[in-house]
Amino acid sequence: MRSPLATRRSYWRQAEAFSGNISDVEANHPARARVVAAHHRKYAMPHYLIAQSELPEEREARRRRAGKSSGETYAATLEQMQPGIKTTIVSPADDAASGFSNDKLAAFDAVFLTGSPMHVYDDSSEVRRQLDFMRRVFAAGIPSFGSCAGLQIAVAAAGGQVRKMPERMEAGIARRITPTDAGRSHPLLAGRPSSWDAPAIHGDEVEELPPGATLLAGNAVTWVQAAEIRFDRGVFWGVQYHPELALREIALAIAAQAGDLVEAGLADREEDVKAWSDDLDALYEAPDDRALRWRLGVDGEFAEERLRRREIANFLSNLRILRG
Repeated sequence: MRSPLATRRSYWRQAEAFSGNISDVEANHPARARVVAAHHRKYAMPHYLIAQSELPEEREARRRRAGKSSGETYAATLEQMQPGIKTTIVSPADDAASGFSNDKLAAFDAVFLTGSPMHVYDDSSEVRRQLDFMRRVFAAGIPSFGSCAGLQIAVAAAGGQVRKMPERMEAGIARRITPTDAGRSHPLLAGRPSSWDAPAIHGDEVEELPPGATLLAGNAVTWVQAAEIRFDRGVFWGVQYHPELALREIALAIAAQAGDLVEAGLADREEDVKAWSDDLDALYEAPDDRALRWRLGVDGEFAEERLRRREIANFLSNLRILRG
């Protein structure tokens, strides 16, 4: 019987025979590319594709405000949760974004869709490119996860509907998120209590889930806070809130939109928004501070980073099952 090391070397020799680089062989040898991809998934550290939907000027504005684009934030979070992984960031909405064939996508273990200011109901070339990318992800059968606009993009790509929220935006904290009957036993929400709060900031929402989707959680502000979508060959798990964000990033985003929050009726004065965001930033520095938790009305599910990231951790731990 061959030792595991000998077997691994045999796989590597096979991979090297195909050049060891999927992009070099996929055009002429797609079947070989899939073998190489399967080999890398089995023996290499995971490689995740992060698709950000911010446009170039939006990415730069976020970098000036928070130090990272949405894709860079996702990469930092994943690298912190799984040290040693490889991440690749792409921007499918950009004019210069390169297309992805099924075989190119097969090189990745999972795809993550970030949040952004994109309105997926706009009929623009940027939105069409982003939705086309997501349909390719579904067609390739690669497991995917998304938050906020990432959920909305997956919904629209699979045939659902997204709209501007008719009454008010959800800003800072999504309160009292509650699982559905399906959500209580779904692995995406494993470990969540009967109700929880999460970081959130959005003015659009899912109006109608696509066929083949399962509603997993909602709250009084928006009825879709978590969902699973099965479309074509793919499975997507997503949330309307932001498990990937540090509380400081939410605090900075809230402070930057103080005027909009006052106009929306969520605060009386911009000074009130600033004071609230300062408390949230202080909680980032001291997540166990009981006074701050009381003032913001949150518990450990929101304040503690490990618990806040629960959905991402659950997705990562189920990747092997999701890939079949």
